Amino acid sequence: MRYLIKRNLLIFFRQKSSVFFSLLGVLIIIGLYVLFLGDLMVTSMEDLKGARFLMDSWIMAGVLAITPVTTSLGAMATIVEDKKNHIHKDFISSPLKRSTLASGYILSGFCISLILTFITFIFAELYIVAFGGELLSIEAAIKVILLIIFTTAASSLMMYYIVSWFKSINAFTTASTIVGTLIGFLTGIYIPIGNLPDFVQMIVKLFPPSHAVVLFRNIMMEQAEKVTFAGASTEILEDFRINLGVSFQIGDTLLSPITSILYILIFIVIFFILSVMKISKKER
Repeated sequence: MRYLIKRNLLIFFRQKSSVFFSLLGVLIIIGLYVLFLGDLMVTSMEDLKGARFLMDSWIMAGVLAITPVTTSLGAMATIVEDKKNHIHKDFISSPLKRSTLASGYILSGFCISLILTFITFIFAELYIVAFGGELLSIEAAIKVILLIIFTTAASSLMMYYIVSWFKSINAFTTASTIVGTLIGFLTGIYIPIGNLPDFVQMIVKLFPPSHAVVLFRNIMMEQAEKVTFAGASTEILEDFRINLGVSFQIGDTLLSPITSILYILIFIVIFFILSVMKISKKER
């Protein structure tokens, strides 16, 4: 098992294009925020104390939430490469169990995604501090680290199943580019969810990574909210959180972080079952 993981890690990090496409969505969001969105959002809130800290925390929480998705997707490129080069058939014809082979892909994808997401986390914190914000408390940082591990594990399993159906590198590259481009919209990062039409808001709320965004924002924005909304009423803070997607509201019900965690867990179970079914089928 460890040799499979080591092999996949070496293959991934040797190919600069794989690393680039894995971080494409992250780079697009950061680029748009630094060049356009950041100043626009902060200017619209310039009468509020700590607006820059608040909005930097908002965008970086979103970036941190989608990184496990795009990086685990990029890490699974090895599956398609192995099919293209017929290495996959060599593995299958060997005494190696299919479950061991699949676990090797999933665990290597998890390791790759974890490394890149932790690097993104460090960058996010440095970015926030560089523009006048504060570092997370030790307790909040531990929560973020645990959440990174959870969302990375979930994304690796989901991406394994999806990528296992690809047989062409061109199709995989196209899919990776589309995901990297659209994920910012599908998770309500480019535009606050409150500014979107109702049916688009529902799509965002149904998209599992959007719930990861909510979880990260609840932790990373807590300190900034205390600064910006000191003395403000609970209603004002709640309206702000709903409008910017820090909390999800379905009808009159405000979803708790536990609900978002359970929602993600449901998809983990679904994709686990689907992956087991896929692995049990003979390759042709």
